[in-house]
Amino acid sequence: MTAQQHLPSLSTGADYEQLAARFRPIFARIAEGAVERERSRSLPYEQIKWLKEAGFGAVRVPVEYGGAGASLPQLVQLLIELAEADSSVPQALRGHFAFVEDRLNAQAVAPQDKWFRRFVAGELVGNAWTEIGAVKIGEVGTRVSRKDGQWVVNGRKYYSTGSIFADWIDVYAQRDDGGRDVIAAVSTHQSGVQQHDDWDGFGQRTTGSGTSVFSDAVVAEENLIDFDTRFKYQTAFYQLVLIAVLAGSGRGALRDFAAEVRQRTRIFSTGNAPRVSQDPQVLQVIGKASALVYAAEATALRAAAAAQRAYETRFGNDAAAEHAANVAAELESAQAQVVIAELILCVTTDLFNALGASATSETKQLDRHWRNARTAASHNPLIYKERIVGDWEVNGTEPPYVWQIGSGPSAAA
Repeated sequence: MTAQQHLPSLSTGADYEQLAARFRPIFARIAEGAVERERSRSLPYEQIKWLKEAGFGAVRVPVEYGGAGASLPQLVQLLIELAEADSSVPQALRGHFAFVEDRLNAQAVAPQDKWFRRFVAGELVGNAWTEIGAVKIGEVGTRVSRKDGQWVVNGRKYYSTGSIFADWIDVYAQRDDGGRDVIAAVSTHQSGVQQHDDWDGFGQRTTGSGTSVFSDAVVAEENLIDFDTRFKYQTAFYQLVLIAVLAGSGRGALRDFAAEVRQRTRIFSTGNAPRVSQDPQVLQVIGKASALVYAAEATALRAAAAAQRAYETRFGNDAAAEHAANVAAELESAQAQVVIAELILCVTTDLFNALGASATSETKQLDRHWRNARTAASHNPLIYKERIVGDWEVNGTEPPYVWQIGSGPSAAA
């Protein structure tokens, strides 16, 4: 029998309301402490533990393995709801869900039972791909080599989003024996892995996006995965998480500003009503923000549907259809990024027009919505995404499926 005949059921969707009902009480608890965590820059260890224990990390795992079998649009919708509570938390889980997606796609050619069981047990995977300093673009300094009969990883990574909360880290590295690029799934439960919370951005400050150092960190040979086998719509997927973070940030901002307007008693002499909550111009500000957030969320879900099609065609034995679906997933995620970033940055700025100077109080932390949105929108530069989409529209040029960052030739000179 072929591998295709042994395939499990795919993760094509669950009853969303039943699924979301499992997690909404946890989202509400996460929201309760979000302002204080932002103010004190306290990492959400406990909050992510709640999600682990509730099986949030396994929502995409097929039902037959104990997961929820959620579709990608449903995952994105859940991440939007979570981002409304605290936008740093879903971004901290970005690497985890990307690794889950890779294992879901790998199931087309080889069973992934062991990883599925880990996800269902609550184990999380972090991310460590990017290197800073004198690393040329297209190169990677982190190495996998043999030592004392074991494979070990040595290197230093930055922007290790979520890894400080994780049981495993998805490490991009190069093998010494032949120079192949690989993903090394490294357990964090060993002395050879050291992590530091040294991310210094003005937004998304509690995502655990700091430095990871690997010093002879042991990795099992079965957990060395050729990078060439990585799922093809991975860049689109990573972007989907970010646009979910943005849409959720917009929802959170709308919620907080609407509450401030509702309870505000001070008015301006130039206003239009005895209460701010009755002022038609202020209500217009809130109404427009609501419409922009609605559009952002709808756009995110449409882009997620394209990625879901790419996932499903992976199992269809039709190479042309799979290729076309991967192209569409990449393009639609780029289009969504451009639009959603503009919408939410507008929302998180213009909502201040509904209130007075008191809205800038650090106690209220209303500025966190703009700071967090601006930070999330700075991933994968918008100007390049716009060019890539334009090149497709005009010249039919396929989008890149993997991109990197590093020192250019002039830096070396």
